[in-house]
Amino acid sequence: MSEPTPRFWEIFFELYEGLPRQGPGNRTCTERALTLCRDLPPSPSVLDLGCGVGGQTLHLAELTSGAIVAIDRHAPSIARLKEKIDARGLSHRVRALVGDMARSGQPAESFDLIWSEGALYNIGIGNALRICRDLLRPGGHLAFSDAVWRTADPPPEVRASFELDYPTMSRTDGVLAAIGQCGYELLGRFTLPDEAWWDDFYTPMEHRIETLRDRYANDAEALDALDQLSREPEMHRLHSDCYAYEFFVVRRPLA
Repeated sequence: MSEPTPRFWEIFFELYEGLPRQGPGNRTCTERALTLCRDLPPSPSVLDLGCGVGGQTLHLAELTSGAIVAIDRHAPSIARLKEKIDARGLSHRVRALVGDMARSGQPAESFDLIWSEGALYNIGIGNALRICRDLLRPGGHLAFSDAVWRTADPPPEVRASFELDYPTMSRTDGVLAAIGQCGYELLGRFTLPDEAWWDDFYTPMEHRIETLRDRYANDAEALDALDQLSREPEMHRLHSDCYAYEFFVVRRPLA
């Protein structure tokens, strides 16, 4: 598979930054994962890693009463999240920062809850789990979602679609093994339902693609990029039995 061009990435970000969220998930799934976080303090200190434009960050602000630090390396996404934070009067509780998940600059053992929806794979699941463990207080929780294979032999076009972005993607047992190797206690897990792919992600994506097609009607390179991007939701229609998003909730032991 050839490397995407700079023009592709321009269109990619124009598309994704305008979506409610940048990957599968919804408020119901965020709430369900949060209920698996047993014994959180009344106002937990929360870190949202790879927050994107902050769809889940704002859900966490609604569902908890603690302070939230949201970090993403893409500055335009953080700018959009800051606008939402200000519009909702949440700036006293929620801070949005441009930063690297692997080197967040946050103090060790300073968070009761680390949250990451579909982002930890960017720095390697094993590496991410170790980094999060160091940032959690003893007894602190990590809740994250990750793409997993449902079959050992997906069609070549499905495997190829993940190879560029997530070549080390594994099945659920692979993620569970990494969790155990990092010394976490598994509190629960669940598979995201199909509506978590469509309601706030693929349906808005398809609508926005059509809007951008009109905008770039005379731009062949942009239209080619949009054609490539439109294949993702179509692939999910055809092959969602081959892969899933799994939500994992784990806890760092007290000792």
